[in-house]
Amino acid sequence: MHDFFSSRRPSTFAGRAMVATSHPLSTAAGLAILSEGGNAVDAALAAVAVQCVVDPLMTGIGGDCFALYAPADGAVLALNASGRAPGGATIEALTAAGLTTEIPGTSPHAITVPGAISGWCLLHRDHGTMPLDRIFARAISYAQDGYPVTPRVAQDWADNADYIAGDPHASALFLPEGRAPRPGERHAQPLLADRLREIAADGAAGFYKGETAAKMVAHLQSLGGLHTLGDFATGAEAAHWVTPIHTSYRGYDVHECPPNGQGLAALLILRILEGFDVAALSEVDRVHLHAEATKLAYHHRDALLADAGDCDGLVDTLLSDEVIATLRSRIDMTAAMPPALWDEPEHKDTVYLCVFDADGNAISLINSIFHGFGSTRLDPATGVLFHSRGASFRLIPGHPNAIAPGKRPMHTIIPGMLTRNGTVEMPFGVMGGHYQASGHAWLLSNIIDLGMGVQAAMDAPRSFAFAGVLEVEPTMPEPTRAALTARGHQIKVAASPIGGSQAIRMSDGLLEGGSDSRKDGMALGY
Repeated sequence: MHDFFSSRRPSTFAGRAMVATSHPLSTAAGLAILSEGGNAVDAALAAVAVQCVVDPLMTGIGGDCFALYAPADGAVLALNASGRAPGGATIEALTAAGLTTEIPGTSPHAITVPGAISGWCLLHRDHGTMPLDRIFARAISYAQDGYPVTPRVAQDWADNADYIAGDPHASALFLPEGRAPRPGERHAQPLLADRLREIAADGAAGFYKGETAAKMVAHLQSLGGLHTLGDFATGAEAAHWVTPIHTSYRGYDVHECPPNGQGLAALLILRILEGFDVAALSEVDRVHLHAEATKLAYHHRDALLADAGDCDGLVDTLLSDEVIATLRSRIDMTAAMPPALWDEPEHKDTVYLCVFDADGNAISLINSIFHGFGSTRLDPATGVLFHSRGASFRLIPGHPNAIAPGKRPMHTIIPGMLTRNGTVEMPFGVMGGHYQASGHAWLLSNIIDLGMGVQAAMDAPRSFAFAGVLEVEPTMPEPTRAALTARGHQIKVAASPIGGSQAIRMSDGLLEGGSDSRKDGMALGY
């Protein structure tokens, strides 16, 4: 039974349709579309368009997108709408530009051709039912006339103020009066309203071709970028449908987008966990096991995962029984261990939302500009803030994720979908940069292994083993932290909440939705 003294919200229940996002205005926009007869795709596009306006440091039309769509009468489909590097982006060209070890997030070379709008338009073309001008109506209104800044958005905005201050055009828009907006203050982006109107009228061509594209390319070139009009024109067709990858977990099937996304890492963690009786473990053992499985999965992710053509066969290999058995055997339940690849040799911010409609269609969608405010590079002529996803590329010749012309970088953003016996049960997702794959496994384990409700599973204390540190939220009990330290984990108490999440679970005709209490959003239905 829910503890109503805990200050945590309970799950949301509805009988017909539901939308869950990390922002109340986004959820409201999606619910309005559902109430007017729109389907899951229409509602998702309305919600993400609003979020690109009202949560500008987390997402935007200058970013990338992935989705899993489960039509009521068919199999789960995966959409890859991640952008590609410019045709001139080679290791040699970037080395000549002075980059030798990594691509800084604010560099123009961190900006691949944005893929989100290509993805939105493909989703709408193939599965939408309402016209885009109706779908974008609320987003356009908020961009043109302003919207009130919510508390969590205001906090994140202030935390990234110094970062955004480095670009004069971005700081002029996002730091009015020289500071981040406070909760309840209004903010507007009229140029973004113009871009949404163009996309509603002309589809992807309104973004990737013509005058708007020419202005974006000119600005990127003025920063030293290698982008051309041809690169952007090709970007209009960048989004495409792909076959999801999946694995079983205790009678369920967990679906993820294939590489270049890191969904494979989530499946790896789950397969490792399945060899343990997680429900019988103590909290200390469970956090420790999850940390060790995460370290192994991410070690493989960083060494091997890349654009699909550069890691052919990797999914089948890493999810094979042989590899999983080897990885499980490397876990010592009494001590934290350094990760290693299964065959030993080494190779040298975001929003998520989901919708279930009255016809049984479900969508799991994630849209991102990577770092807070992405690259911070804003084109003053179009109002487009560009993402920083190209910072994930490596500058190591021969590395699977090395930058190359037309190549997509390894992505952290991953939507998820849970099915059982061929029927969709839950679209779900976790925000939070690198945490996402680890978060997918933790959320599903809470629900499936521990029998938690959707909202309770989200609100449980989180931890994340990454870069040699086990970060834990302050809600994790002190005795648990001490026991983990004794096992060799370097504990760091998180200064801000670890990630966010949304999910909608269908069971016996009832929808149970949750939206992470760490964010401003909510799940609503009818």
